[in-house]
Amino acid sequence: MPVFDLIIAGGGASGLMCAARCAEKGLSCAVVEKNSRCGIKLSITGKGRCNVTNNSDNDNILRNIPRNPRFMYSSLERFSSADTMSFFEGLGVPLKTERGNRVFPVSDKASDIVDALVGECRRRGVSFINDEVLSVLTENGRAEGLVCKGKTYKADNVVLACGGRSYPKTGSDGSGYEIVKKLGHTVTEITPSLCPIVCAEHEECADTMGLSLKNCTLSLYKEGRKKPLYSELGELIFTHFGLSGPLVLSASAHIDDIKKYSYTVSIDLKPALDESTLDKRILRDFADLANKEMSNALRKLLPQKIIPLVLKRSGIAPERRVNSVTKEERRALLETLKALTFTVSRLRPIDEAIITRGGVSVREIDPSSMGSKLCDRLYIIGEMLDVDAYTGGYNLQIAFSTANAAADSINRLAEKI
Repeated sequence: MPVFDLIIAGGGASGLMCAARCAEKGLSCAVVEKNSRCGIKLSITGKGRCNVTNNSDNDNILRNIPRNPRFMYSSLERFSSADTMSFFEGLGVPLKTERGNRVFPVSDKASDIVDALVGECRRRGVSFINDEVLSVLTENGRAEGLVCKGKTYKADNVVLACGGRSYPKTGSDGSGYEIVKKLGHTVTEITPSLCPIVCAEHEECADTMGLSLKNCTLSLYKEGRKKPLYSELGELIFTHFGLSGPLVLSASAHIDDIKKYSYTVSIDLKPALDESTLDKRILRDFADLANKEMSNALRKLLPQKIIPLVLKRSGIAPERRVNSVTKEERRALLETLKALTFTVSRLRPIDEAIITRGGVSVREIDPSSMGSKLCDRLYIIGEMLDVDAYTGGYNLQIAFSTANAAADSINRLAEKI
């Protein structure tokens, strides 16, 4: 029966990083991956470009982790976004920083990140095992290996990096949660996050399908609250079912009890103009186009594809002449432009979510080492944990920081032996 210093279940971002960091110190490592190759999910992140991290300080990263951010404090201190960037550039992958401090490989190829991680592991002698993990081998409250379909592998340390339940075709099918439950760990409710939103007004959205708004402000409101849960300037896309795009995905991270409360999305189509300035702009356009139909009078102000929806919401017929529009109708138009609202019906299925909300309760994990408080020499990292963040490279940073924390702990233990 093979014996390793460390065996890792899952060859994704966190599993590969943990293996690389431990192998770097001379430990014998094995990565068990049920797919034919590692890093499948990593290879499709960022639309195939891979948003590796966010080039900002730890305070900003913590602000962008809405779920259990305090748990990440220690691991981020020891492996920050700067460390992530240094790691990959040290492996020969040049990086660039784009809008919102999002970091990508200069090549715009996620495969370069995957190849760098796998290549580093291979250079350091990491063993790759193509098998499916069934359970953790334990004895006297200590993890001693992995029981797989093919055979059982013994190891002094066991790391679970099985991913969540989003994108199950990449291997993140939630099987890791069942493995930890057998060990007594609590798994919080699993729901989609960073996910497109289905709107009650989906027919209106379908009529506008394909339109991308690049400089609008989206605000998410929860029933019973006056202040928005989330409000940000950026990009969104209309789809046949509702809304998608970066703003929508980040907003979805705040929708966690949709069966109990109703949520609405409000879109400010002209965030750079306050109501008074916008009204003056509308009056100028109306003066220049007094004899035009309203369907043609807003082309300087809005993309053509959204004009029918805006007029419908404003209660103005498209064929109305501009010079016949009343002051009250103009007011309704102004209000629609500053607050185009949609009712959230539900989130799209978890299969379409970028990440999973929920996971192994962080109360049962040591935040400095990612070690299980219930089973000695067992570590749980990455998306399996009940920690998630907004879009922008933050979730991959969570994966890398938690992987490094586990690796540091395992390396220290090995030095003492």
